[in-house]
Amino acid sequence: MNTKILWIDDEMDSLKSQIMFLTNKGYDVESQSNGYDGLEYLKANHVDVILLDESMPGMTGLETLAQIREMKSNVPVVMVTKNEAENIMEDAIGGQITDYLIKPVNPNQILLTLKKIIDKKSLVSEKTTQAYQQEFRKLFLALNSNPDYTEWCDLYKKIVYWELEMQKSDSPEMREVLASQKDEANNEFCKFVDKNYPKWIKKDNKTAPVMSHTIMEKHVFPFLEKGKSTFFILIDNLRYDQWKVIEPIFTESFRLLEEDIACAILPTTTQYSRNSIFAGMLPFDIEKKFPIEWKNDDEEGGKNLYEEQFFVDLLRRKGLTHLKHSYTKITNHASGDQLVNNIQNMLHNDINIIVYNFVDMLSHARTEMEVLKELANDNVAYRSLTKSWFEHSPLQQALKKVADKNIKLVIATDHGSVQVKSPSKVIGDKQTTTNIRYKHGRNLQYENKEVLAFREPGEIGLPKPNFNSTFIFAKHDGYLCYPNNYNHFANYFKNTFQHGGVSLEEMLVPVIKMESK
Repeated sequence: MNTKILWIDDEMDSLKSQIMFLTNKGYDVESQSNGYDGLEYLKANHVDVILLDESMPGMTGLETLAQIREMKSNVPVVMVTKNEAENIMEDAIGGQITDYLIKPVNPNQILLTLKKIIDKKSLVSEKTTQAYQQEFRKLFLALNSNPDYTEWCDLYKKIVYWELEMQKSDSPEMREVLASQKDEANNEFCKFVDKNYPKWIKKDNKTAPVMSHTIMEKHVFPFLEKGKSTFFILIDNLRYDQWKVIEPIFTESFRLLEEDIACAILPTTTQYSRNSIFAGMLPFDIEKKFPIEWKNDDEEGGKNLYEEQFFVDLLRRKGLTHLKHSYTKITNHASGDQLVNNIQNMLHNDINIIVYNFVDMLSHARTEMEVLKELANDNVAYRSLTKSWFEHSPLQQALKKVADKNIKLVIATDHGSVQVKSPSKVIGDKQTTTNIRYKHGRNLQYENKEVLAFREPGEIGLPKPNFNSTFIFAKHDGYLCYPNNYNHFANYFKNTFQHGGVSLEEMLVPVIKMESK
């Protein structure tokens, strides 16, 4: 079916050559000489694009535009006019025109505009597919060149870039190729972690990447500036790809200074990685220093109740007790509203910590609620939900209130999450933990090839809850189920978003530095 164009202009006789040109290009053009007739035609007919003159007798183009928007809000409208007055352009843009052309226009100008509007999606899709095909071999070579940690971060960034770009493509085949390449990358990354993680944990290792327990030391404390308030915003369970979809919202008010990738410690869960961020220590050391406050998986009590206490102790150890600080944890909308009301009072502090739990709650709720399984059935939808949340969140409202106050931001997270697809059987005793991405306990039985196993928790900076405790971590998109009622739980958790194990998505997490514009 030809594209249908409605052209509303009181000088149609002078536009016959343009109409003939478009007709020869395969467009179906209907002309009307005034706004009234144009609106009447629109009521009874479908059109794909409207070309609209501004300077017409009777009803002006802007008046016609307003009624078009009431009648057919989604039809693209291109204003075609002799009037170059700035206020006319602003009014037209405010009226949500799609494009603006100044008369006299030649046929090729109009053709280009129509192609941008009508053929943009297919043209972008084709170009995206071609570009990824050219990039595929580079990614393949990088993946097979024994990358170090920095190169892994670059690889992951590129994969995320192409995931986001591929949303513009209508080629399911190329999306499958990319997904396969990401799977391969995750499998190789798990081998990389298995080989290097114990070395990173050693205290005298000067070449280790920035990890959960060194984020404050490496990224936050050096960023503080006298006379400026810094906000450290930890969005729980925020993956790098989720950061990239909310980044444009942040950059409306703040200038991006640095984007880094840190490595979340194992297990990639709030209990371990977030406590380590605020304590500036590995869980093994936190338990030694705070034996009452630290709770192992099998112990009763909240696992993240003492973050501020850990942070105060970190300030003391670093000789930074002179810093004025605040600590705010947001776990529901009411506490979010309190943040909006109180954020300006935080400006007199040197550092303000805001922990926001929404994304983590979203991933857990998605496991339990069928409606969220429908809304976030894949990574694309999961990112979209994250963006929608942030756009309308109290956090966004609060930051807007202080965006012009010459502040600094550090945006970080404790870990990411991965969509699990491959169940694996694990046998353990009653003391074995319930998390499906990692487990620890005595006498664990598992498939060696499906997990990373550490028989000595201390070698990876973890407490030893029981004698002979072994930690195992699911790799890539695996998840760990007991033989009892295995099929039920394998189906129940399949395609849910989980964390605690080893994957690019869980371990390579964003650390972002920004300042007011």
